[in-house]
Order: sequence, then structure tokens, then C-alpha cells
Amino acid sequence: MKNLLLLIATILLMACGSDPDAHLLRLNNGEKWKVNEEMTPFIEEGNAILQTYLANGDTDFHALADKLEKQNWQLIKSCTMEGESHDQLHNWLHPHMAMIDELEEAETQEQAKEKIEKLAASFEVYHAHFK
Repeated sequence: MKNLLLLIATILLMACGSDPDAHLLRLNNGEKWKVNEEMTPFIEEGNAILQTYLANGDTDFHALADKLEKQNWQLIKSCTMEGESHDQLHNWLHPHMAMIDELEEAETQEQAKEKIEKLAASFEVYHAHFK
């Protein structure tokens, strides 16, 4: 099922005109890119899910990965952006989704901790590049 969802997500990412490897993530002439109102809540909720997990000292990292994956699925379904801001968002989202997949595949708490730290850093990158 996970592989099917990843395949569908990849198709949707490409169908909306994005090539995540085409450009490196960058700012908009020194400014943050605007993300539309329909998509922003799903990104912020994903960050909140991660922050709550960390604050509560939770240990069920597979449940965390599942929640984050579902949140990203909602994000992808809400995609109505176009143009360079859209492409830049996908340049962030593609590696972010891969990090969630890596977390889901983790077998130990130690492995999961490393993946969770990368996800937290990914949300920091998002906030540094998007508004």
C-alpha cells in the first residue's frame, strides 16, 4: 500500500508540471516564496504533528511516519499552485517525502531519531524559504 501511495504521489507531482530535480531550492530574489492558503494548513499541521511527537517524548515512530504521510497526501491533493513558487515547493517536498519514507523503514529507535532530526530540519528549511 505504501509503495502504491508513493507511486501515486510521484505521478501527481509530475502531473502538475514539477520536476523536483530541475532546480535546487532557492529564495525568490532573496524573499520567501508564497504558498497558497489551501496548502499551507497541511504543511503546518505536519510540522505540528512532528513537534507534538517530540514534545511528548513519543516513541512510536511508525505511527508518526503514517501521520506525516497522510498529511502530505492531503497537501498533494490540495495542490493548486503554478509557476516558480510551485516548482520550488516541490523541490522541498520531494526530499521531505523521502525522509518520511526513510522514517517508516527505520527498524530501531536510534535509526528513527536520526530520521526525525532530518524531518525537523526539513521543516526549518521550509520556513526559511516559504511563507
